[in-house]
Order: sequence, then C-alpha cells, then structure tokens
Amino acid sequence: MAHEELRLGNQLCFRFYTVSRLITQAYREHLEPLGLTYPQYLVMLVLWEQDNQPVNDIAKRLVLNTNTVTPLLKRMEEEDLVSRRRSPEDERKVIVSLTEKGRNLEKTARKIPQKMAQAYAHPEIDEAKMLNLYQTLDTLIGSLQA
Repeated sequence: MAHEELRLGNQLCFRFYTVSRLITQAYREHLEPLGLTYPQYLVMLVLWEQDNQPVNDIAKRLVLNTNTVTPLLKRMEEEDLVSRRRSPEDERKVIVSLTEKGRNLEKTARKIPQKMAQAYAHPEIDEAKMLNLYQTLDTLIGSLQA
C-alpha cells in the first residue's frame, strides 16, 4: 500500500500537469485554424507584445532554454511567421521579427483569450478567485525560479 505522500491525488505536480495538458488541448481548436501550435502561439504573444527581440529575451520570457526555442523559431521561419537575422551591433545575437504573415495573424488571434475565458468559466470560480490564482501561480513560479 502506498504511503499517503506517494498517492497520486496528493501530488500538486499531477494537478499542474493535468491542467496544463487540458488547457493546451483546449487551445488547439482555436490555434489549428491559424496554423499555430501552442508553443508557437506563446512565441507570437511575446512578439506581438514587442517585435524585434533577441532569441535570448524570447526564451527568458517563456521561461525556456534557448536550445528549446531555437528549433521552434526555425520552424516558424520556414512557415513565414518570423524572420531571424544577426544583430548588427553584436553578431552573437539573433534578432527575431514578425513577418507580414505573422503580424496579420494577430487580428485573428485577438479572439482567443475571450474564447479561452469561456472555456475556463465555472460557477465556483469568480473573477476574484481567478485573480488570486494568477497571483498564487506567479508567486510559485518565482519561488521555483529562485
């Protein structure tokens, strides 16, 4: 018999894993028509917020390693969503910019957060609880990064 601390239902990580998987799955129906995967959507969010960013900055914002982001950016460049070029000031830096196709996707993507808010909607989760969840998760993320 498993000890209490080893029960699946007592694992915080399992809840996060399940929520993450289900959220990604819910995004899929909204992203497929745009030709985006969820990780590509996250990159696009970063670039729609501020275009022309170094790969390192994008990776930092997404809390990923550059060696994880680089292959993703290569595929996005092949799909004409972004372009990559060496920084004229520092040859070691690669700057990522939105293409016209990438910029145009933003108009369609604007509807996604509202659609996802509807997917999250539950009678027991009001706006205050959702705000508290954001704050709690931000605190936990900060703690785990430290």
